[in-house]
Amino acid sequence: MPKIRFHKLAAIAVLIGFAAWMATGEFSSVGSAADHQNAGEAGKAAQSGAEKPKTAEAEPKAALRTVAVVTPPRKTFARAIRISGLTEADKRAVLATRVAGVIDKLPVKQGDRVKTGDLVLMLAAEEKISNVDNAKQLLVQRQAELEAALKLMKTGNLPKLQLDTARSNLTAAQSMLETAQAELDRNEVKAPFDGVIDRVPVELGSSVMQGGEVATILKLDPVIARGEISERDLRYIKIGDEANVRLVNDQKVTGTVRYISRDASSQTRTFRVEVAIPNGDGSIPAGMTAEITLSAEPTDAVMLPRSVVTLGDKGDLGIRAVGKDDKVAFFPIDLVDDTPRGLVLGGIPRDARIIVAGQELVKEGDPVKPVEADQATINKLISEATAGTQ
Repeated sequence: MPKIRFHKLAAIAVLIGFAAWMATGEFSSVGSAADHQNAGEAGKAAQSGAEKPKTAEAEPKAALRTVAVVTPPRKTFARAIRISGLTEADKRAVLATRVAGVIDKLPVKQGDRVKTGDLVLMLAAEEKISNVDNAKQLLVQRQAELEAALKLMKTGNLPKLQLDTARSNLTAAQSMLETAQAELDRNEVKAPFDGVIDRVPVELGSSVMQGGEVATILKLDPVIARGEISERDLRYIKIGDEANVRLVNDQKVTGTVRYISRDASSQTRTFRVEVAIPNGDGSIPAGMTAEITLSAEPTDAVMLPRSVVTLGDKGDLGIRAVGKDDKVAFFPIDLVDDTPRGLVLGGIPRDARIIVAGQELVKEGDPVKPVEADQATINKLISEATAGTQ
C-alpha cells in the first residue's frame, strides 16, 4: 500500500476542521465579542460619568446685556390740547328793511361803531311823519276833553255817559298814535346791539325793496376763537378753562372757554369749542386762522427724549424700565404734551428706572445689567423738566 504524502494529510485535516467550524454557525461573531465588550465598558464609563455632578466641566452662562437707566425728576404738568380754528364775531347781523322805499337818511358808513338803538338807515316817509304829528295833536286834544269832563262830573253838570265817551276817545287817540308811530318805525333800521358796521351795500337816495339788505353789523368784543376738539380729549376740558390762542400773524392772546358742544359732527366725530377773547379795541378781526391751546387739569409726569419711546409686544406705545429684580418691564404711556424739548409722559411708576440706552435690544422679562446714565444725560433731563414747568 503506497504511503500518503504529508501535505495531503495536512490539507485533509484543514478541510475537516473548516467543515466543523462552518457547522457551528459562530463564524459571524468573529471580532464582534471584543467589540461588544469594549462598547459595554465604554457605556458603563459614560453612565458613571453622567452621574457625577457637573462642576468645572459645566458650560459658562451668557453675559447679561448692559443698559443705561435713569430715574427722571417728576413735575406737575398740565396737558396741552392743541386744535386749529379761526376767529369769528360774537354776533353778526344782516340788517334789512321791513318796507320798500327810498333811502332818505344813511348816517353810518363802513367801519363806524354804533350803539344799540342807533339809527342806521331811514326811508323817505313824509306822509307817515305827518300822520304821527296829527296823532300826537289828537291825543293832546282827547286828554284835555277828558280832564274837562272829569271836572264837570264832579260838579254834577255832566252825565256819566258823556264821561265814558271822553275816556273812549282818549283810548282811541292813543291807539292811533301807536299805529302811526309803528308805520314810521318800519321806515327806520336801527342797530340791534353794540358793534361795528362792516358792510353797507346801499347808497343815499337809492331805492330798496322790502327785505333788502342794507348793512352788516358785527360784535367783535369779545371775539370768538372757534375750533373742533376730538372725542378723546373732550373729557379734559370744561367751560371756564383758560385757553391760549396764537393767531396767524403770531399775535398771542388769552381767552376763556365759553361753550363746548354736546353734539359731535357726524363727519369728523369732533365737538365744537368756543373761546371768548377780550377785544375792546377791535384789533382782532373775524375769520383769522388761529391755533387754540387748551390746558387740562395738572397731572404728575416726567419729561423724556423721544428716543426712549418704543413699541410693546401688543403694538402699544410705552417705555421699557428695569424693575427691582433687574428684569425688563414695559409700561404703556399717557402722552401729556409734546414739546420742542421732549415728551411729557404720564402713567410711569415713581420708582421706575427707565432705560434710555439699549431699550430696543431687550424685551420684557429679560434679565439685564443696569447702569446709571452718564451725568450729562441726567443733567439734561433735569434741565428739560425744570424748563417744561415754566
